Amino acid sequence: MKNLHVLLVEDNEGDILLTKEALKSGNAIQTITVIRDGNAAIDWLNNALQLQENGLPDIILLDINLPKKSGHQVLQYIKNSMYLKQIPVIMLTTSSSHTDIEQAYKNYVNCFITKPVDVQAFMRAVQEIEVFWGTIVTLPE
Repeated sequence: MKNLHVLLVEDNEGDILLTKEALKSGNAIQTITVIRDGNAAIDWLNNALQLQENGLPDIILLDINLPKKSGHQVLQYIKNSMYLKQIPVIMLTTSSSHTDIEQAYKNYVNCFITKPVDVQAFMRAVQEIEVFWGTIVTLPE
């Protein structure tokens, strides 16, 4: 059984609550850190690197439409960092734009998931993220 730390970068309170509820229903996630804007996400990651206190997350769930810096900008920052690029980033967003999808994969996102509109489908999608990344995939230490 894994005890994963998830960094959720999301500004929508409803989506934060649903995501946390879905992740807590499984057994693989131990810690969920919520950051609500792109600048704060980059600051938090830099702080985690420097202080080594709160630890880097095992996976990052990243929305595209964020205040201050977009999810695309945060993704670029992560994947251009020698110390952060190995962290899997899952784009979890309302966007289904081909431009957003292509840009995310060009910046090395690990997967792109368009949030289902239906609450139950959204919950299932997040639970499947946990199953896949928490029990099937072998992550770096």
